Amino acid sequence: MQDQVAATPIETLRKQARAHIEDGAVTAGYSADLSEVLKRLNEALATELVCVLRYRRHHFMARGIFSRGIADEFLVHSNEEQGHADQIAGRIVQLGGEPDFAPNGLSARSHAEYVAGGSLVEMIREDLIAERIAIDSYRELLLFLGTDDPTTSQMLRSILTVEEEHADELADLLVDLPAFA
Repeated sequence: MQDQVAATPIETLRKQARAHIEDGAVTAGYSADLSEVLKRLNEALATELVCVLRYRRHHFMARGIFSRGIADEFLVHSNEEQGHADQIAGRIVQLGGEPDFAPNGLSARSHAEYVAGGSLVEMIREDLIAERIAIDSYRELLLFLGTDDPTTSQMLRSILTVEEEHADELADLLVDLPAFA
């Protein structure tokens, strides 16, 4: 049985909504540590942007007999990572923060590394490592948020689902490719 939460009286809700109207979506009921949430979302943004760039490079640098379909997959992943970055940036703004797109320090803020990879197999491995890092980072952020920010949590769950799909696809590619690719 779930704990019952008493409904806030309508007049109280109305008064609270008017009291800090300039706060936009962040209402009195927002219970997460806002500055920490914004910091962590900016780290997630940096991670996604680094992944976009790495996947783009891999798309253009993929060579060899097995590369055509894999290069196309790299581009699809890059576009999906850009979509994640856009979602995260939008949420940062919605929470009253500023998304940090500054190229200086992007790698330092990112949880994933930018590793070029020399061969097709190395590229896939580096992308898979980055996806695994993103998966764990998003899981930790979801645990941190708990029930304090359901909107951000919902967004992150959606992104996490795609990151897990990416990892699964990349793991399958590694199994199917010969080691010399």
